[in-house]
Amino acid sequence: MNEAPCVCWRRRLARFLPRTLRGRFVLIMLVGVLSAQLASYTVWTAQVRSSQLEQLDELSRNVAYSVASTMRFFRSLPYEYRHIVLDQLRNMGGTRFFVSVNERRIPVEDVGSGAEKALVVENFHQILTAELNIDDVLVEFSRPETLRVYNNEVLLHDLPPRWGQHSLLMEPLSPPILVVQMELGPETWLYVATLLPVPDLFNEYRWLSGERLLASLMVLLTVIGLSLLGIRSVTRPLARLSRAARQLGDDLDAPPLRESGPREVAATATAFNRMQERIRDQVEERERLFSAISHDLKTPITRMRLRAEMLDDPRQRERFCASLDELDLLVKGALASVKGFDLHEAVEPVAPRAVLDELAEELALQGGKVSVAGHAEPLPVKPLAFKRCLANLVENAVFYGKCAEVTLVDAPEQLSILIRDRGPGIPQALHERVFAPFVRLEPSRSRNTGGSGLGLGIARHIARALGGDIALANAPEGGLEVTLTLPRPGNVTAL
Repeated sequence: MNEAPCVCWRRRLARFLPRTLRGRFVLIMLVGVLSAQLASYTVWTAQVRSSQLEQLDELSRNVAYSVASTMRFFRSLPYEYRHIVLDQLRNMGGTRFFVSVNERRIPVEDVGSGAEKALVVENFHQILTAELNIDDVLVEFSRPETLRVYNNEVLLHDLPPRWGQHSLLMEPLSPPILVVQMELGPETWLYVATLLPVPDLFNEYRWLSGERLLASLMVLLTVIGLSLLGIRSVTRPLARLSRAARQLGDDLDAPPLRESGPREVAATATAFNRMQERIRDQVEERERLFSAISHDLKTPITRMRLRAEMLDDPRQRERFCASLDELDLLVKGALASVKGFDLHEAVEPVAPRAVLDELAEELALQGGKVSVAGHAEPLPVKPLAFKRCLANLVENAVFYGKCAEVTLVDAPEQLSILIRDRGPGIPQALHERVFAPFVRLEPSRSRNTGGSGLGLGIARHIARALGGDIALANAPEGGLEVTLTLPRPGNVTAL
């Protein structure tokens, strides 16, 4: 029941995957590296955060005990001595704390949030409550630029440096300042400000910091570079195997593959070489078999033809000779189909217009009408195979369509040769079937009209062996239009 959605999902996923094996290998490496980095960052972040909280807990507790000692000291001083002690501290440059006694609580623009702040505030409340036995202690954090320190709400930056700036400001950093206020008596508030030496106490943790982005980019570039180098060396033998497989049907005499590389690749190359050798032997054996059959059948056919000429009944003699002609045509067609696949020729530059003009002259002697239009630069092909391909197509057009109109369309990428006749055409559903061996369509292509049904099949095989193809189409105004396309390389040597 769930197989259809699963298959659909796989097809959608396959659309976004690279088409090449090398691309998929690189994608797997990138996904693996990114996943590993994500997992390592997650673990590392959790460990760092836990360590920072432990350090902050210990640090805040120590500072809280120091603040409690300072507050206890000021609470123990008589009222008239408190200002004297504060003046002495200011004249000496202050301490690690800035302390003042005010008539009221000074408002503080509290900043910060999160687990860090909650931990510090909780530690201060617990320790100050336990040490001073009071519950109304205010613990807040303020930015240095907005911190006010006296009854008249003087800003910290307006104080003389020796009065506290050097103990509460850490240029160029601006860590938040911890402010603790408690009521000592009616209209008497003790104000203590200090720094927790944690500059990024309330800064949100940034996963994509500049350092991490740079490190990730360097890792990805390194992985991509090494992956391309390694995967290229692995896939190169597969590319050679693919090229050899494509050339196998066109050139059985191609040199064998190198049986080197990794064990799996070497084993594949060995199996391919053995397969190529077996196919070559089978093709040669087939050619020998058909040649022997053709040679052996010619003698009895000739002997039977001589005996048929001795028959007294003209009608029987004519029918007997027609049957022998058909048998001879089948034997020649079978042998031609075997030799038609034999393309062991050297590639040479050939002028397509010259070949077509020569075919037109030969068919004109037999009463065929062939017109050639257009011009094409020389094309590197196998000459005999190329001529036979064109001859089969043009002869078919003349035989079944009474005439042939040939047009050459040359382009930098490919050469197109359009051959059009004035015959009845071929139904669209049968356009591929006519390329099969020994296929003749009724009624226009019956045995009575001649032919063995091998011409188009041989022509397409030659065209594909040369890197091109043949397509059929029915012209709107009647007749069959055959299009032969052959790729044109970048540079062609002229004749």
